Amino acid sequence: MIKRTLLGVTAAAATLMLAACGSSSNTATDTSSTTASGAAANLSLISSGTLTVCSDVPFAPFEDFDKSSSLGFKGFDVDIVSKLASDLGLKLKYLDEDFDGLQSGLTLNAGTCDLVASALTITPDRAKHLEFSDGYYDSEQSLLVPDGSSITSIADLKGKKVGVQKGTTGKDYATEHASGASIVDFPSDAEEFQALKAGQVDALLQDLPVNLAHQQAGGYKVVEKYSTGEKYGLAAKKGNTGLIDAIDADLAKMKSDGTYTTIYNKYFATN
Repeated sequence: MIKRTLLGVTAAAATLMLAACGSSSNTATDTSSTTASGAAANLSLISSGTLTVCSDVPFAPFEDFDKSSSLGFKGFDVDIVSKLASDLGLKLKYLDEDFDGLQSGLTLNAGTCDLVASALTITPDRAKHLEFSDGYYDSEQSLLVPDGSSITSIADLKGKKVGVQKGTTGKDYATEHASGASIVDFPSDAEEFQALKAGQVDALLQDLPVNLAHQQAGGYKVVEKYSTGEKYGLAAKKGNTGLIDAIDADLAKMKSDGTYTTIYNKYFATN
């Protein structure tokens, strides 16, 4: 009887210890789960646990196709949002979408993606229908021509055809400053660069890093740069401040701990 009582006490004590351990473990798990769930709810994602990002591809070095990658894409923007997704504890899904729908907010409003990462310049007009992050890249506009071209500046574009991407600040700049030029719209850099190679346009006016990529490939040169004070921002559906706040906090962290500089130098280091 004494033995059974002692065994009972021992068993009870063991049960209490296990319960205490289990309670502690469960509390930690529940707290973590609640925090993650709360954060996810605040981010207003279209698919729980996944950050769905849209870009207009290709626009190297910011976004490009990459068949060797499980994600299917590569580039500066891709690396930035990959790190953001990882830091937020989310899977990353990447989609190629038309730029006009991205910059107008239509793609986000349709629930196609949570975030636009597409070398998207922050402008007052776009901010009316997009929720922008803090600027994460300072950009300039530029003029690209074939080697041997007589065009040396924007003043030489009179009577010439200049290719631009529809809906971009490059088009805005060309419209305002390329006096006497015929401005030809294209849906993306891929089409406008093919048009330049085919002689269908005489020059391209667009973001400097993209034109520099064409110059580095050979046969083309950037003859002029235009400082416009532009900054690229990541964009969410208007009103989704939870996602943008989380992104801004992580961008600040990336800049302070050197992660941003590492990614930046991968694509833009000059030495």
